[in-house]
Amino acid sequence: MSKPLAVIFVAVILLAGCATTSTPPKEIISSPPRSEGSPSLNWFDEGAAQKSFGWQAFGPVANPGAARPNIQRWPPTAVPGSTSAAAMMTWVPLNNWSARYGIGKPHLLSDLPVTTYAIGSSSGVMVLEIGSRDATWNGVQINLGFGPQFIDDQIFLNGLDLQKNLEPLLCEPPLALPQNNRVIVIDPGHGGINSGTHSVLDGRPEKEFTLDWARRLAPLLEQEGWQVFLTRTGDVDIPLIDRVMFAEAHHADLFISLHFNSLAPEKKPAGLETYCLTPTGMPSTLTRGNADIWAENFPNNAYDTQNLELAVRLHTALLRATGLEDHGVNRARFIGVLHKQRCPAVLIEAGFLSNPSDAKLIETPSFRQKLAEAVATALK
Repeated sequence: MSKPLAVIFVAVILLAGCATTSTPPKEIISSPPRSEGSPSLNWFDEGAAQKSFGWQAFGPVANPGAARPNIQRWPPTAVPGSTSAAAMMTWVPLNNWSARYGIGKPHLLSDLPVTTYAIGSSSGVMVLEIGSRDATWNGVQINLGFGPQFIDDQIFLNGLDLQKNLEPLLCEPPLALPQNNRVIVIDPGHGGINSGTHSVLDGRPEKEFTLDWARRLAPLLEQEGWQVFLTRTGDVDIPLIDRVMFAEAHHADLFISLHFNSLAPEKKPAGLETYCLTPTGMPSTLTRGNADIWAENFPNNAYDTQNLELAVRLHTALLRATGLEDHGVNRARFIGVLHKQRCPAVLIEAGFLSNPSDAKLIETPSFRQKLAEAVATALK
């Protein structure tokens, strides 16, 4: 079954939420065998299945007013934002993990061309491929640190993927944005002598488009109650560390860096990519020839969970608004503007200026307005 068909299949059957009436057991337990006549999908919900599938079909189906379970991190982290050694070295049966958190067990979607499983909660559905780092969350591409393995008739995931990918998306409450005195720093990429990449159509520089996007975005966010600061408001080159210090000086609650992509002279690659910092102990999705030292721990790694949630929220909204090809939510260490941020921070690559079709869109003011409106909508 192809990825799109797998997602539609899961959307149709949908799911019931993380357990909301009991506290997960302290000890890891195996999932109980399915009794005769019980449903094959133990997170199936008839009411939810009657909803039309699509983006809204992945929304919560559990009672929003019900008490949440006392979810503990697994493996527990000794210090907030740190990564436990156990998480980096442990492979865990997915059935055991899902039982611990009161989530329905994984279900086989397809054996061909790749063995594919789905696991869901009230927050949505994750589709995993055995042996592959590729995954989808509510139909949006994300990337695991390590490919799931099938051992002794069980699916095993690396403990770090459970802690940094599955737990934030399947078990954590949605990203809570500040309600009052909200401060956001928008970073239009490049500027001055650092022009970024150039359009394959007419050579116009990336720096021009990122600044226009930021200028369109700022008033939309202000209408939603954000106090907005731009790292640059003109054609000037701002060092990366100064952009970080600017966010810290303004006590930013969120930091978003705006960019457009290129693989020149290659013209074929196209689409949307969203980046956040790679968690400590995990390989990056992309290195661009830079060293990828798994043991590195940066200040922004204290926000691994929020980074992922913010990236997924923005990426999903941008895909819906623009129709760009989905190149996924990715992890990287080489993006210097993210390392020392002391708030959730992401970098968006909203299309390829090296691709004629994407470049034509990017050069259109109405498209850049769509980008601004999508980001503002995601942060309501």
